[in-house]
Amino acid sequence: MMRAFRLALGLGALGFAVVAYVYVTLPDVRGLRTVNPTTTAFMDLRDGEARAKGRELRRDHRWLAYGRISSHLKRAVLVAEDDAFWQHEGVDLEQLKEAVEEDLAKGKPMRGASTITQQLAKNLYLSPSRDPLRKVRELIIARRLEAALTKERIFELYLNLIEWGDGVWGADAAARRYFGASASSLSPEQAAIMAGAIVNPRVLVVNHPNKRLLRRQSIILSRMGQVRPPEASPVSAAPPSPAEAPAAAPAPASRPD
Repeated sequence: MMRAFRLALGLGALGFAVVAYVYVTLPDVRGLRTVNPTTTAFMDLRDGEARAKGRELRRDHRWLAYGRISSHLKRAVLVAEDDAFWQHEGVDLEQLKEAVEEDLAKGKPMRGASTITQQLAKNLYLSPSRDPLRKVRELIIARRLEAALTKERIFELYLNLIEWGDGVWGADAAARRYFGASASSLSPEQAAIMAGAIVNPRVLVVNHPNKRLLRRQSIILSRMGQVRPPEASPVSAAPPSPAEAPAAAPAPASRPD
């Protein structure tokens, strides 16, 4: 009995030490209040993957201020990726619980159920691996982002930094690549198909949609009226970025499958 107690105590102390180490070595996200990043860990990862295959990946990235991004795209992305964005503080505990239970039942590593804030944390600082420790870091960074930034700023960073195709980063670069127009002028149909591709943008190609992407577009279109994006503040959270020039809370609905 005493041996089991000591073992449990030792494991608890080890777990606490690991979490404490992870916490103190995480990045300070407060600078993101005023700085528009020009690169992310995920961008660098993709560049490295391309070089390993003997090619140079041209990075197509443009920055567009939050207030100028189409409201259709904001609604579509919320439907596709995080319809509870208004309700949570970085982590959707109900979704996370369901994901953990499902993975434990199947004997698999933790799957998605990631909020927009978690995805932003991963893209900025981490990797797409399913290592449990990486997931802990992601959860803590997400909470830091929510504490330091407004919802509007988190969403602005997300829309401008996520992958939208091979070498395509951010909503404006994607809109210009696929539709020849700014992300400020997207139609509901264009916004829905872009949002539908986020889950796997190098397989679900916006300008060459397969049946799965067209089905996702249809579901997203039907639900876009049920969500409300954060409103743009009178003054942008960050100053205009050079990347704006061409560069080399309603009840949530269920997400599309």
